[in-house]
Amino acid sequence: MDYPSFWKSASMRRKRIYSIIFMFVIAVSLTLFGSLVPLSPQFAKEINDSINQTRTQGLENGTLIPSIILNNFGLCLAMFIPLAGAVLGLFIMFNTGLAFSAAFQVQSTTVASTPPLDITPTTAVIALSVFGLVFLLEYVSYSIGMAESIWLFRRLRQRKWGELKNTAILIGIVAVLLIVGAVVETWLISTIG
Repeated sequence: MDYPSFWKSASMRRKRIYSIIFMFVIAVSLTLFGSLVPLSPQFAKEINDSINQTRTQGLENGTLIPSIILNNFGLCLAMFIPLAGAVLGLFIMFNTGLAFSAAFQVQSTTVASTPPLDITPTTAVIALSVFGLVFLLEYVSYSIGMAESIWLFRRLRQRKWGELKNTAILIGIVAVLLIVGAVVETWLISTIG
């Protein structure tokens, strides 16, 4: 296979960055694609109710941060499984799009019966910025996991065991990113509702 010149001339670190960016673009694209899949009103309500139940229980019990960390980190760890993790990760990204679609669909049908939020434009901008930060932290983490899944598969087939050290370092980086994301996400949920 003949690789493009930018890949051939790139350092190993740059190739990893390219791989993560590539997986990020694919993950976001699959999430968008999943959000465009039409859902029946019943199925959308079931998905939305499940998400809201988890969120409500976490807020009431004070366990939302650990719940988010365990969920996101567990999914991300699975994405590190050589080769299969990348496939699983892409499936998860598509399902995330379905969950977004369900939430938007349910919210759009109930928006007429709920009073408008009383927030200032500044609050709205801050909330969107924080949401963007959480999205970025989570999707970069998932992209690292999926990209490393492919790197790990390739390196283990070549019997280059040093890749296990890289994997451990990347898992540590992902853990920190997801912990920060969970704290920020919980703050956003508890602040805005």
